[in-house]
Amino acid sequence: MTEKEKMLAGEMYNPMDSELKKDREKAHKLCYEYNQLAPSKKNRKEEILSKLFRTSKNCYIEPNFRCDYGYNISFGKNFYMNFDCVILDVNKVTFGDNVMLGPKVQIYTATHPLDPHRRNSGRELGYPITIGDNVWIGGGAIICPGISIGDNAVIAAGAVVTKDVKSNVLVGGNPARIIKTID
Repeated sequence: MTEKEKMLAGEMYNPMDSELKKDREKAHKLCYEYNQLAPSKKNRKEEILSKLFRTSKNCYIEPNFRCDYGYNISFGKNFYMNFDCVILDVNKVTFGDNVMLGPKVQIYTATHPLDPHRRNSGRELGYPITIGDNVWIGGGAIICPGISIGDNAVIAAGAVVTKDVKSNVLVGGNPARIIKTID
């Protein structure tokens, strides 16, 4: 398997692999260019996002936005991301329809081994994140690797999501826990 295939399979991989380095550099360049554009440059922004995400879906992203690769991120319809969000997409990040992210939301598929000897090897791994339809993630929330968030869920501002979230619930806190069911 290539290092990229290992990365997407959730196995330990070498992030310094030449193909992965090239892919990250491309994504970082596109993010930088996107973040520097004036709000009036709507067509150029859409062009950059189509190169970064390889999607034709309508998504609206406020600057500054950063990601590792971009091509591991997919959107449903009507996606909105507020200012200063980060998505570490060493594995797939899938957003459903009508998803909104508040400012400074952080979504991490990337992780490292707990064992210090394996961690010090420089190799890393990542687990996919799936976010359902009609989800609202409040400002400053952190979504950890391998998480699934069900439809119609709300993640409170500042929550740290370390476990899967069921549909139709509000979660908050660190670690996030169910605060209430949404009718």
